[in-house]
Formats: sequence, structure tokens, C-alpha cells
Amino acid sequence: MSRTVTVGIDGSRESLAAANWAAEEALRRGIPLKLLHVWSKDEERRTRWVDPATARGWGERTLRITERRLRRRHSGLSVVTAWVPGYPVDALCAAGDASELLVLGSRGLGGLAGFLAGSVSLAVLARLQRPAVLVRAHNVPAPGKPRSAGDVVLGLDVYSPSDEMIEFAFTAAERYGCRLHVLHSWQMPAVYGPDMAGVLPTLLADIGQERQRALDDALAPWTEKYPAVPVFRQCNQGRAAQDLAEASRDARLVVVGRRNRRARIGTHIGAVTHGVLHHCVAPVAVVPHD
Repeated sequence: MSRTVTVGIDGSRESLAAANWAAEEALRRGIPLKLLHVWSKDEERRTRWVDPATARGWGERTLRITERRLRRRHSGLSVVTAWVPGYPVDALCAAGDASELLVLGSRGLGGLAGFLAGSVSLAVLARLQRPAVLVRAHNVPAPGKPRSAGDVVLGLDVYSPSDEMIEFAFTAAERYGCRLHVLHSWQMPAVYGPDMAGVLPTLLADIGQERQRALDDALAPWTEKYPAVPVFRQCNQGRAAQDLAEASRDARLVVVGRRNRRARIGTHIGAVTHGVLHHCVAPVAVVPHD
């Protein structure tokens, strides 16, 4: 793995927003930014009148224009560019797995509808072995305006907490100098039906206390490791994807996980992560873990 932040560029408004977000991230990390343009072999077959030399010229021009814009906007930024022919999913996965972080643009549906994660983005996230961030066009402030403040929000399963996810979130909050908001949502087990209405309040209280203790236990070693990061713990009855989407309104970054799977077919990113990608209004970091 090389110490770079890599961003996929295709000239769209969304990819330019992703490039600006990635540039800020690369500066914060003190590492170079790599701009990657992939000329799709599928596109080559659909448009046979475009010869490879012309396609490369288009791609390299897009890279040059984007590089100039980023250098003007982000002083001291180290930028490298790459034009790669191939299948976008394969090329982005290879570049992402060789980088510290991969950043992709995502089309927005408007308002609170959030992301529209395309098939390429979902396929990349399903296979990538390194963290990736999806960015919408509105997530990047206009030139001269500061990035809005906010928490790093971490969605956590307290009974199978991922060290990779937790460390990514704590490190991000430490890097940004902001608070870490850890959110655990739980639902009433199906075994508790309407016939238990009389004892339901007690059961809810007991389950809530149990989940809160589990959340505190999961975070204990990390709060000790990152004592300078303020942590807000939220444990409530609800649906994780919906609660994370709500928390994303004021968030700087939302962090979710994706369990590694051997299958290369399908979008194996999990129901919660899939829901978050479609409905969060903040940038979303997806961290793969075993």
C-alpha cells in the first residue's frame, strides 16, 4: 500500500466535488493526492468511432484541468495523475487497494433523499479491501468558504464491533479536531409480542441498559487510546440506517462498515450500509473488516 489518497475522476460535477474533498483529506494526512481517470473498455466497445489515442487525450485533458483547479485551491498539495484503460470496477479496486483511501463521487437525489450510489460505486465498495469515502457535490464548500463543522458519526454494532471501523473513526475525529458521535441502534427482538404489553416498559429499559453497557465496553479501550477525542455515546431503540441518516444532517463524516466476503458477484455491503449510502447527506466512509 502506498501512502496516497486516490480519487476517481470523470469530469462530472460529482467527481470534481470528490476531488476537492480528497484534496483536503490528503493535505490533512500529509500525503499525495492521486487523480485517476479510467477509460472503460465497455465504453470503447459502444463508441468504436473513438480511437484509444483520442480517448486518452480526453482523459488526460480532464486530469490536467482538475489538477490545475486543485493546485489553485489547495496550496501545497502534492498531485499525481493516472489515465488507465480497463474496466472501471477492476481499475478502481486495484487503485483503492493500493492506496490509503479511495474517494468516489456520488450523484445526489436532492434534499434528504441523499445518495444515488451507482452500480460501479456499489461494486467497488463490495470488493475493496481498503476504506473508501463517497462524496456528494454539495459536500464541498465554495472557494473561500470554510468546511462546515460537525461530528464524525460512527454506526456501531456493539456485539461484533470492528476494530478497523472504530480506529478509522477515532483517527478521523482526532485529525479533524472534532467530537466523535458513536451511535448504536437496536430493535425489540421478535419474541416479544403484543401479549407482553404489560411488561414491555421494563423489558425495554433492561435491553437499553444492557446495550448501553455493551457500547461502553466496546469503546473503553479506544477512549483510553485516544484521550483527546471527545466522545458522545448514543444508544437508542430504532433502525440503524434511518438513525444514521438523521445524524448525518449535522455530521462532517459518517463511518459505517462492510464485512469482507469471498464472493466477487453481487453488492455484498449489508443492508445498513446500503441504506446509509442512499440516504445520508454527509460524506460516507465505508470501512471493510473481517
